[in-house]
Amino acid sequence: MNSQQQRLIAALQTFLNTPLDAQLQRAASTNSQATALELFRAIATTVPAYQDFLKKQGIEPETIKTFSDFQSLPLTTKSNYLQAYPLAALCRHGKLETCDFIAVSSGSTGKPTYWPRFVSDEFSIATRFEQVFCNFGANTKSTLAVVCFPLGTWVGGMYTTSCCRHLAAKGYPITLITPGNNKTEIFRVVQELATLFEQTVLLGYPPFLKDAIDSGISQGIEWSRYSIKLVFAGEVFSEEWRTLVGERVGSSNFCYDSASLYGTADAGVLGNETPLSICIRRFLANHPDIARNLFGESRLPTLVQYDPNSRFFETQEDGTLLFSGDNGIPLMRYHISDTGGIISYEEMLQFLKERSFDPLKALESSQNRGISPLPFVYVFGRSHFTVSYFGANIYPENVMVGLEQLEIREWVTGKFVMEVKEDDRNNRFLSIVVELASGVIASPQIEHAIACSIHTQLLRLNSEFANYVPLEYQSPQITLTALGDPEYFPLGVKHRYTRNDAKFC
Repeated sequence: MNSQQQRLIAALQTFLNTPLDAQLQRAASTNSQATALELFRAIATTVPAYQDFLKKQGIEPETIKTFSDFQSLPLTTKSNYLQAYPLAALCRHGKLETCDFIAVSSGSTGKPTYWPRFVSDEFSIATRFEQVFCNFGANTKSTLAVVCFPLGTWVGGMYTTSCCRHLAAKGYPITLITPGNNKTEIFRVVQELATLFEQTVLLGYPPFLKDAIDSGISQGIEWSRYSIKLVFAGEVFSEEWRTLVGERVGSSNFCYDSASLYGTADAGVLGNETPLSICIRRFLANHPDIARNLFGESRLPTLVQYDPNSRFFETQEDGTLLFSGDNGIPLMRYHISDTGGIISYEEMLQFLKERSFDPLKALESSQNRGISPLPFVYVFGRSHFTVSYFGANIYPENVMVGLEQLEIREWVTGKFVMEVKEDDRNNRFLSIVVELASGVIASPQIEHAIACSIHTQLLRLNSEFANYVPLEYQSPQITLTALGDPEYFPLGVKHRYTRNDAKFC
C-alpha cells in the first residue's frame, strides 16, 4: 500500500468513526500549541519551499522547541512564500501529484492563484460542515443540499460539494444537487425536489442567495413550504440582514436556521458560526457600545468558533490574523490580510456575564443544542473597503444596516457604493449610490428616507462618525440607480462597496 492510500484510509477512518461530539470535545481539550509545533516539524521536514524559506531566514528547524520559539518564526505571505516558489515545491515532498484536485482563486488583482489539495485534506473541513448541518438537525432529517456557489475551477462550489458528500458517506441523510449560481436551475430543482425532503439547505454567497430568494418570491415561489436553511460564506453581513432574509424564507429560529462559514481559498473553512456565536452576535448587534468594547471598532465583525487543532490562529499587535494549518499546500503562520482577534470560550462567557447576558440561558429552549466550548475568532472585512471622512472610518457594514431597516428594505437590493466626493465649492460630502429593487422607481421621497435611515444608523453604530464629522456634513447624499446599473452595479461582476479617491483618505 503506498503512502497516498495510507493517508486517505487513515483520514477517512478517523472522520467516519469519530462522532461529532467526540471530535469537538477533543478539539476543546487538546493542547493546540503542541499540535502547532508538531505541524511545524512536519512541514519543515517534508515541504521543500518551507525548508528553503527557513534557510534564507537563517533558521534551523531543530532550534524551534517551545511555543515561544514557534512565535518567533517569520510570517509567510502570498508574496514572500506562495509566489516565491514553484507550485510543486510548496507541496509535500515537492510533488504536485500528492494532490488530486486543484482549485482557483482570483484575488483582488484578478490573477489566478492555484490551490492543490488531496481528498484527505477535506475531512477536517467536512467537520465544519458537519457542525452546521447537525445544528440544522440534518443528522436525523432528510435534507436536500442545494449548492448555489459558482461551479467550475473556483473553490467554493466544488469544495462545498465534496465536503457535503463526505457527510452523506458518514451516514447523514443528505442528498446534494449542484445548480451553481444559475437561478433558473435553483428554482426548478427546489420546486421539483424539495417537497421530497424534510428540509432544504441553500448554500451560497450572501448577496446571491438574497437575490435568488427575492427573485423566487417575485416568481411565486413559497419558500416557507420547504423548511429552508441557509449557509453563507464570503462576506460580512448584519444581523438585520439575517433577519430580513430569514423572514423571507419563513425562518422561525435565527440561531438555528442559518450559519456563515469563515473560509478562504488558501485553506478551506477556518471556522463556522454556531447557534452560540449567532446568539452572541445578535445580542451585540443590539448593544453597539458593548460590541465596541469587545471588538474595538464601530462595526460588527463575523464571529465564529473554530477548532485550534485544525486551524491554529494567532493575532499580531495590529489585529492582523495569522493561521497555521495542514493542506495540499501546508501553511505556517500565514498572513492572510484579515484583521480581527481571538477570544477563548471562557473569556467570552465571562465578558457577557459581566454585562448581564447569558447566551447559554438564551438557548435553553433549544436544549442548548450545538453548544461547544471552542474558542472564538472574529473577523472584520478588509480595511481597504472603508472610506475616510473627516478622519472617521466609514464601514460598509454601517451603511448596510441603514438599508435593512423595515421601512427601507423593500425598495433596495442591498447593494451600494460609497465614496467621498467634493462639490463645486470644494466641500467634501459622503456620496452613496444605492441600487433599487426590480420595479421600484426613484423618487425624492425614497432618497430622503434612505438618507435619514443611513444617517441614523451611522450615528448609532459609528462613534467616530458621530464625533468627528460636523453636523452639517453628516447627512449622506443619495443617488438611486436602476437594477444592474452598468457603472455601479454591473451584472456578473463581484461587487465592491467603496470607491476611494486617494486625496480624501
